[in-house]
Amino acid sequence: MPRYDLVADLHECVNALELGLSTLRQQVEQQPLLIARAFSLPEIEKGHENDEIERIAVTQHLGQKARDMALAHYCRLFMQHQSDKLSTKSAVRLPGAICIEADETATEQIRQQVADINALKLRLEHLITVESGLPSEARFEFVHQHLRGLITLNAYRSVTLLQAPDSLRFGWANKNIIKNLTREAVVEQLERSLKANRAQAPWTREQWAEKVQQELEMILSLPADAKLKIKRPVKVQPIARVWRANEKKQVQLACPSPLLVLCRDKTQVPILGELLDYDADNVAHRYKPLAQPLHLVIPRLHLWSDRL
Repeated sequence: MPRYDLVADLHECVNALELGLSTLRQQVEQQPLLIARAFSLPEIEKGHENDEIERIAVTQHLGQKARDMALAHYCRLFMQHQSDKLSTKSAVRLPGAICIEADETATEQIRQQVADINALKLRLEHLITVESGLPSEARFEFVHQHLRGLITLNAYRSVTLLQAPDSLRFGWANKNIIKNLTREAVVEQLERSLKANRAQAPWTREQWAEKVQQELEMILSLPADAKLKIKRPVKVQPIARVWRANEKKQVQLACPSPLLVLCRDKTQVPILGELLDYDADNVAHRYKPLAQPLHLVIPRLHLWSDRL
């Protein structure tokens, strides 16, 4: 796609997304509020994105204030919508739920609006990550050149809509991202990094190239049948546990934004739990079988191998 067409599509998509979110905000505000809880978390300032998290203090907000916070959170797409002291590398999270009364007509209108918004979010992510043709390290500069201040973490995040579950309870999840790789795939990735001829602070281009070359030689020295995998810890995340009695089934959802819950009337209002403070010292881990011993071979990529 020609560059000017891509840029035009980006602006058109973001403009449509802002309009769609504004319309959703108006639709929700017009419906009777049944119950709402939003849990604000400590703000992450610039330079503290990678700090180890041991404690997270939660502040609970109720009723109309929680609803207003949720709607503002949905619409927060740009840095200009938040303090310039806050990190733009860490998306602002606001777990919780807002439950509104909606008849069949209002339910259908809101469902369609949310579907349109989420389609635009997917379209925006595809434009930036696929159609731009840019490697991940070059996307930030491209996005902020043409959409100054866009917080892609917020812009990509979908709005989750639920139809009156029996209960919604909140908690925290710790997990790892695990991805198995072939030796050829890792070699190809490192070779692309060399060809890009870019540096990463605090190294110069020459130092960075030497570092990547050493990593490449180390991977090539591994046995052909060596198992390689990325095992990267994800920061603790707020989650929601959705329970439906008629299905006797609980579903766990990521909850970085308030869930939007539609209820026919007051008789359908779900039980809303609270989100307690996170304390890493008191996390209850489920039993896990002993994993095969792995060796960290490229720390910056969180790349592990079963062989050395």
